Amino acid sequence: PKHPRMPMRNRAAQFSPFAALSGYEDTIKETERITDTEIGESEYRLSELNRQLNIIKERISESPEVAITYFIPDPLKSGGQYKTIRGNVKKLDEYFGTLTVKDGTTILFKNILKLEII
Repeated sequence: PKHPRMPMRNRAAQFSPFAALSGYEDTIKETERITDTEIGESEYRLSELNRQLNIIKERISESPEVAITYFIPDPLKSGGQYKTIRGNVKKLDEYFGTLTVKDGTTILFKNILKLEII
């Protein structure tokens, strides 16, 4: 009786949901996110990759078109994802072990699963 009644708009805020474990939902979603396991190196895959890279090295002035399937490690948990791109090779850096496509994508040799010259 001493205090004026609270407006309904303000009163409703008292009953809004309360998240006791802030960030818990995000943690659950991250745990549920599926990542691929990187396929291990095999002698055949490495020799085939080396053969393809040598061909590209010889034809680098022609900027050969390639299709590359490579592994992108996940920054938050073990595993990652495989991605396939097509493009023309811009640069082959043997010192750093990278291949750069004209769109600016740089890929480490060790992450390449499959390389096809088109």
